[in-house]
Amino acid sequence: MPLGAYLDDFIPLLKKVDPKEVEVLVDALDEAYRNDRFVFVIGNGGSGANASHLCEDLGKGTLHDFDKQKRLKILSLTDNTPYILALGNDLGYDKVFVEQLKNFAQPGAVLISISGSGNSANVLRAVEWANANGMKTFGITGYDGGKLRKLAQHSVHVPSYNMGAVESAHMVIFHYLLDTLYERFKPLA
Repeated sequence: MPLGAYLDDFIPLLKKVDPKEVEVLVDALDEAYRNDRFVFVIGNGGSGANASHLCEDLGKGTLHDFDKQKRLKILSLTDNTPYILALGNDLGYDKVFVEQLKNFAQPGAVLISISGSGNSANVLRAVEWANANGMKTFGITGYDGGKLRKLAQHSVHVPSYNMGAVESAHMVIFHYLLDTLYERFKPLA
């Protein structure tokens, strides 16, 4: 497929994302920042890589003053490989995120769960626990949204069955979050 044809499909896909869903996520992250609440990000495969990238962007890229500015407390639970391997080996891969949340999360924290299909068992298990323990939950999905779109309290949905396009669209949304929060945090720097 030529690049032009790919972009002809991709750009309309971005326009199908509900801006209101994205703004709810922006507001929740802004509130977490102002109230010193933790933000946790999870995902598998490409969505896990996006979780790591989002964590780095929001943790560092929202700063105007590295010495004095308050920082967003954000952690990607995809990045502690020994912990994930130990939990996966001893308890099962479906528990690698929920068990980390049990160690770190408190009521009022935010959980951003990224799953292209919306059906990753370890993501769903973490969202169930987070919902039951006073966290704010967001499902970032593709395809038809799967179980995650219904389970999470809030959703940002990319309506496509092309996983590459879904993951790319998620990153466009995440870079929008970064740019928007960078501006919002400026007065507090």
